[in-house]
Parts: sequence; C-alpha cells; structure tokens
Amino acid sequence: MSERESMPYDLVIVGGGPAGLSAAIRFKQLADEAGKELSVCILEKGSEIGAHILSGAVIDPKALDELIPAWRDEDCPLAKTPVTENHHWVLTKTKKFSIPHLMTPSFMHNKGTYTGSLGNLCRWLAERAENMGIEIFPGFAAAEILYNNDGSVKGVATGDMGVARDGSHKPDYEPGLELHAKYTFFAEGAHGHLTKILKRQFELTADSQPQIYGLGVKELWDIDPAKHKAGRVIHSQGWPLSGGANGGGFLYHQADNQVALGFVTWLNYENPYLSPFEEMQRWKQHPEIRKILEGGKRVSYGARAINDGGFQAVPKLYFPGGALIGCSAGFVNVPRIKGTHTSMKTGMMAAEAAYEAIVAERTSDELVAYGTAYENSWVREELRVVRNVLPAVEKYGDFLGTILSGMNMWAEHLKIKMPFTMKLHPDWSRLKRAEHCEKIEYPKPDGVISFDRLSSVFLSNTNHVEDQPVHLQLKDPNIPVDVNLPVFAGPSARYCPAGVYEFIEDEAGKPKFQINAQNCVHCKTCDIKDPSQNINWVVPEGGGGPNYPNM
Repeated sequence: MSERESMPYDLVIVGGGPAGLSAAIRFKQLADEAGKELSVCILEKGSEIGAHILSGAVIDPKALDELIPAWRDEDCPLAKTPVTENHHWVLTKTKKFSIPHLMTPSFMHNKGTYTGSLGNLCRWLAERAENMGIEIFPGFAAAEILYNNDGSVKGVATGDMGVARDGSHKPDYEPGLELHAKYTFFAEGAHGHLTKILKRQFELTADSQPQIYGLGVKELWDIDPAKHKAGRVIHSQGWPLSGGANGGGFLYHQADNQVALGFVTWLNYENPYLSPFEEMQRWKQHPEIRKILEGGKRVSYGARAINDGGFQAVPKLYFPGGALIGCSAGFVNVPRIKGTHTSMKTGMMAAEAAYEAIVAERTSDELVAYGTAYENSWVREELRVVRNVLPAVEKYGDFLGTILSGMNMWAEHLKIKMPFTMKLHPDWSRLKRAEHCEKIEYPKPDGVISFDRLSSVFLSNTNHVEDQPVHLQLKDPNIPVDVNLPVFAGPSARYCPAGVYEFIEDEAGKPKFQINAQNCVHCKTCDIKDPSQNINWVVPEGGGGPNYPNM
C-alpha cells in the first residue's frame, strides 16, 4: 500500500464556498497586519472554485462590507446588480396576490442587497485569497478526518484517485494527501459528509434541535430584453404546493438579460408521491411566471439542499482541533431566504478565534472564543428573531402559519421577545405511508417552459469518472425494495432531482433498485429524506459532480 504524503499548515479549511473563503481571508488579514507568516489552505471538491456553488442568490453585503470594505470599487461581480424592486406573491393556480411591504418588517424588504451569481462571487474571493498567499486545491475532496492521539482533530486526508469500482487500483492510481493543521475548519455546506461524523463523534447536537432542510431546484434563463428589469426580485408562496407541503419560488432579474429562478420545497413534506423537481416545473407554468419566460431560453440547471433549521438547530460550533462554519452548521435566515452573509461572518469569527489561539501558541484545543463570538453576534440575533417562522408554517399550514409567523416576526422586530421556541422534527420522519396519501399526477414537460430531469442534468455539466466506487452507499441493500418500495412507494425515485435512483425489473420480473451515481448533482437530498435513513452520501473522486458556470 502506498504511503500518503503529508503537508503541515496552521489552518486547513474544507470547502471553498463563501464561509471557507471568508475564513481564510480574515485569518490571513490578521496575520499580515501583525507581520506574521501563517499558512492556510483550502480544499475544494469541485473542479474549480464555484463549480459546486448554487444559490438564488440575493445577498446581503453586511459581512462582505466587514471583510473587504472597498469591494464595490474592486470589480466585484456582485456590484453589477443592486436590488431595485422587491415583490412577494401568494399564488393560486391561475392568479397572484401581492403582499404589501407595509405588512412585513423592514428586514424583509431587501433594501441594500444585491443579486447575482454566488459562484462568481466565490471565484472573485478566491482570486483575492490566492493573491494573499492562501493555497487553494480545487479537485481535491476531503474524504477522511485525521486525529491526534488524544482524539482531537489533526486534519484531513483527500480521497485516493484512480480507484476502480471493485476497489482495485487503476494504472493512474494516486494515494490521497494528508493535510495536518493546528486547527481545521469544516465549511462543506449543507449536510456535509464529514460534518455528519463530527456531530456524532463530539456530540455537537446534544443541546440543539435536529437540522431540517429544503431542496432548491434552480435554473438560469436568458429572457427577452423587453421583459428584463435588472434588480427586480420576486418571491412566491402557495401554489403548486398543498397538503402538508410548503416552500416557495424565486425569480431574480440579474445582469445581462438573465433571470435566476427556482423553487424550494421544504423536505418535511408528507406525501411520498411528491417530486420537488416536478413541483418546480409545474410552478413555471403559472401564468405570471410563464409570461416572463416565454421567448427565452434555459441555459443552466442545478439543485442543492438548504439548511432551514435556523436558530434552534445550530449545533455546538467547536470541538478539539476545529470548528464548523457556514452551512456546515446552518445559519440560513429562512424568511429572508439568505445565508451567505451569515455564513461569511461565522467563517470570519472562527478565523479570529483560531488566529488568537495560534499566536498564543495553542493548538488542537477547543476554540471557545468562536462560540462566545457567535453568542454575541448579529448572526445569532438575526436568527433568533425569526426562529418560529418555519415551525409555525409547518404546524399550522401555509395560510394560518404565515399569519402567525408574521405576527411573531413583527413582535420580535419590535423588541417584544416571544417566551417560546417551537420545536423541529427530522425531515425523514415526516413522510407518511403511501397508502395514506393521494398519488400526484404531474403534467408531461412541454420542452419549452418545463423539462424532464435528464435533459436538466445535462445542463448542470455533471460528470463523474464512471469506473469508481459508488459514492451513494446503502447501509442495507435490501431496504429500498423490501421496505421503501412497498411502504413509501419508492420515494427516492421522486425526491432526487437528478434521476439517480430508479426501480427497474430484473430478469425475473422482480423490482430492483438501481443507482445512477454518475447523474448525482451533490444536493444531498437522498441522505436527508430517505425514510429509512439507509443512504450515506460520501465524496466521489475529486473534481466529480456538477460544473456550474455562474450559479
């Protein structure tokens, strides 16, 4: 067996998204200001920075203003499109009703925000990071956590390259690389595969409620310039979801006559016949959405799970040797539909704690200062104010729940603190048996406004080395056919937005579970929603997955 090489760093960061990049930049800023030579590297499983980044996105620049105050004057792509209009629609099947601004607290109005590609913002941040001497390794997936003798985190190891599906080594085999650090940050995004291990191992969720998620299915369209209005932001709720399902749509007019649109289905839905992908395609056929898209062309597609748990689902953020930052911990403000600014700020706070520890010649201990900084931060306060919004809608339904959550937000906004925090329930536990639910008949795609999954995945530029171990692991290979198919009607065939899972017939005419791992867009929905918790998503060979150009 080949011996792995190792490289030492002061700080290693797993994930090149907004949290990881902000942490690296802030750490290096502090070191440079003090004239200290401290090393930091970022591992990114995508083929390049931004390749796996997907977000709406309307971005509050609050954290970016703190990190790089002059960003508007430095050719940052986000500065192209400030938000100029903000609309919230409640949809029925054929009509829309607008909610007036006066009915919502000021933090819901998107004043001072920007819309654009989060992937392109990350590419811009990465360029700045590299200019500061930060090492970035795209195409290298962190596959394993390394530990010191005392159990503290020592760093991570990248996955071996050139391993065949049967586990044998191909001619181009290369062993993974070990990266050792005084502290290791995990910025893997929602439901990170190493973060799952850390949460269990260090009991990080002992005092928090379970994290819950939404699945965002997104497309980019080039539309008729006559219909485009840069900076126009639209959110919707209501149709087409009903019957124990909630979520909503978004449509953002971005630069160059392009709109980013998508639909988020909360993964706490009850009906196993529901398909988040098909709900998104159906939503586009609403007359108000369709008329914006008609005459345009779809140019990109992707999907990603989103943390929806908020305040009560934030775990303990630090452990011996490292910390969780960004969406690895979950800081999305659900009613604002924003998490970039909170993710960036948590990365910055963790970096400040790690820098102070290293300067004090500490290593591999708990960064308690990061937890303290979070407790006193605007991030925590922002999440606290809206903590009951999603649980209220889940418990009381879209109409009454929206009214109650709106009242709750207004009260908190006016400094009237509610004396309760509503509970969350794991998404997988919410699915009902198929026999108790109605089948949902979705219309066939018209190839103009709505499309099928396989043609959509093609637009995500998803690619995996075919002869490699399947990265979607079944704890028990019999459960899909023996349990999930008869009890829940095989929900994986519908909740996956990329057509990864299929139930087909074998030679004897019996049902067989097939995994098309090469289609996977790394959304993590299967790991989250599987009612038997039988699917374990792990990283494929580095560089595999989607290649989003400007999502």
